[in-house]
Amino acid sequence: MADLKLAKLPDRTPVKLTISLTPDLHGALADYAALYASTYGETEPIAELVPAMLGTFLESDRSFARNRKQALAGPAQK
Repeated sequence: MADLKLAKLPDRTPVKLTISLTPDLHGALADYAALYASTYGETEPIAELVPAMLGTFLESDRSFARNRKQALAGPAQK
């Protein structure tokens, strides 16, 4: 078997999640989508922007990343 630098890709099967939003949050997301279109010259539906927004938020939350790393490492690594 070849020893590749690139590891096997993780499962990339999308997971569908249905949520309810408050009217205010939906309005803010619509405003964000409009600003995104104005900034980048490409219109994207809110449903396409939200996963990227959530990913960016989670990646920027240092406390979450630290606690998640500890939890994944198990009790012996804490």
